[in-house]
Amino acid sequence: MAEAQALTQDRAEEHSRRMEAVLLEVGRVIVGQRDILEGLLLGLVTDGHILLEGVPGLAKTLAVRTLARVVKTGFQRIQFTPDLLPADIIGTTVYRRETGEFTVKRGPIFSNIILADEINRAPAKVQSALLEAMQERQVTIGNETFTLSDPFLVLATQNPIEQEGTYPLPEAQVDRFLLKLRIDYPNRDEERTILERMAGREIPVVNEVITPEEITTIKTAVNAVFVDEKIKDYILDIVFASRDPARYGLNLAPLIAYGASPRATLALTQLTRARALLNGRGFVVPEDVKAIGHDVLRHRILVTYEAEAEQLTSDDIVTTLLENIEVP
Repeated sequence: MAEAQALTQDRAEEHSRRMEAVLLEVGRVIVGQRDILEGLLLGLVTDGHILLEGVPGLAKTLAVRTLARVVKTGFQRIQFTPDLLPADIIGTTVYRRETGEFTVKRGPIFSNIILADEINRAPAKVQSALLEAMQERQVTIGNETFTLSDPFLVLATQNPIEQEGTYPLPEAQVDRFLLKLRIDYPNRDEERTILERMAGREIPVVNEVITPEEITTIKTAVNAVFVDEKIKDYILDIVFASRDPARYGLNLAPLIAYGASPRATLALTQLTRARALLNGRGFVVPEDVKAIGHDVLRHRILVTYEAEAEQLTSDDIVTTLLENIEVP
């Protein structure tokens, strides 16, 4: 095992430089938000869909569009609205009078990176139209099933649920997002930089710095990153503590309606590998788990009405888990 770890470590710095080059290029447009940009990149190299949440005006759409431009691959933006139909996303069949046959007209979902802008402004039927594509990486139009391109990544933005004119996302769909990233307001210095960089000026043009083939190579390297058995047990303890907190000496049961699903275990493992590689390591450390824990678990732990009455969120629950589960 030490030999496999050393082999991966030799390649880790090279892959780290390629990933940092992507972050650097995106950073020419997006000021600050390092954690968010890292999350987007980690999702890209682990084949995971990402949900971005934040109030309007925080550059969610711009961040996704910029990342897509840095990657030499297909990109489609879908603006979700209350009158959007499933056929507007996946496509439909069209009757050709000249031939007397129905032909398939493919929708914008047939691309590599999909920006689902303000996904929670469309009703549940439209949101559900993404489920087959996100999970199975295929769509069905009429009687035909079509395989989607590789890579295929849905980057969805949403405004907070309490904003007017939005619809809650179904839990089954939310769980299919590898990460849920929350964007907050920039600090004063960052906003000053935004003012000087953007006010009355054109948005900087970014260069394509990475190819799909390079992304595939990095994905392979991510899978080779070493995860010690103690780290695996640590991840399992965190997930199981969200389901049965009393077993771990935590008084959280009245606050948790549903704990994290097995997808959380898989997501934590894969994303900690990717984060280790981003930091030039061929092995995972507990800090990787802590750093990615909130983004993986916040949308997979549902709190009770009692927790809401105490103004506690799933992020608060995750913080308690990470602070109290013994670190190897």
